[in-house]
Amino acid sequence: MTARGIAGSALDLIGNTPLVDLKRIVANSNLEGRILAKVECFNPGLSKKDRIALQMIEDAEIDGSLKPGQTVIELTSGNTGTGLAIVCALKGYPFVAVMSKGNTEERARMMRAYGAKVILVDQAPGAPPNQVSGESLALVEKETHRLTKDLKAFRADQFVLEGNWRAHYLHTGREIVEQTNGELHAFCDFVGSGGSFAGVSMALREHNPDVECFIIEPESAAVLAGWKISSSDHKIQGGGYSMPDLKYLQGVKVDGFIQVTNDEAIECARRLGKEEALFSGFSSGANLAGAIQILKGERSGSTVVILLPDSGLKYLSTNLWE
Repeated sequence: MTARGIAGSALDLIGNTPLVDLKRIVANSNLEGRILAKVECFNPGLSKKDRIALQMIEDAEIDGSLKPGQTVIELTSGNTGTGLAIVCALKGYPFVAVMSKGNTEERARMMRAYGAKVILVDQAPGAPPNQVSGESLALVEKETHRLTKDLKAFRADQFVLEGNWRAHYLHTGREIVEQTNGELHAFCDFVGSGGSFAGVSMALREHNPDVECFIIEPESAAVLAGWKISSSDHKIQGGGYSMPDLKYLQGVKVDGFIQVTNDEAIECARRLGKEEALFSGFSSGANLAGAIQILKGERSGSTVVILLPDSGLKYLSTNLWE
């Protein structure tokens, strides 16, 4: 950004998102303590994934794995794809997003608005509309792998590239430390790729090793906690993919696992809108539900930080707002 505060492009708008005290929800829930929410819809693509998109592309430019003008491709539930569409549009790379038809149409339209080509893949047989199971994601992965070879594209793999967790370690987590003056006790995060949990938790513990960090999963698919899957077809989009061996979580300390139901995630997303005027999605609701569980337990009175990963605008066609 220039000295006069004029952004050179939308890339300069990524990061430095606000941290909001959810004091109304805490009071209305008769809780002791604080829940602080980092509102990631203030990024230009309306989600936390703008951060990793920029980091992955810039890392690849530096190490030479991405060539000038080369096509970039990635599977996405919509948010990473939107971030990559923005970054690629401004840096001059064609971008192809591969997405399950179980994700909302709003996301595909948004990526196309930035000039991306969007490939929609049929869901796994029997999968409910507007839900993405691990089986459906596997079909998207298969198609992405095929297209990567056919197009000789650079795969901006959000489950593999170090830029995912690095974005949250270098920026999101350090922003939280600065915004709270280091005065926080716990962090909880709904896990998709695991990048935000890994990066933020490492940054927080670098400042204070006593900060406790909790993973949030769908109650029906809590594989990271070691539970058996009762149903992989949950409604909390953007995570809970029933993938037990996530790369970014290897060697990362986890202080506990929290399970959230579909209804809890939906109720809390709606509460964010009604009580705090923060229009957010399913995973934001899951994170809030997890933080409430923390304050209802033996950690009552503590300060818990969560991410609100994206905007409710991306879920208008789902039952979240019925």
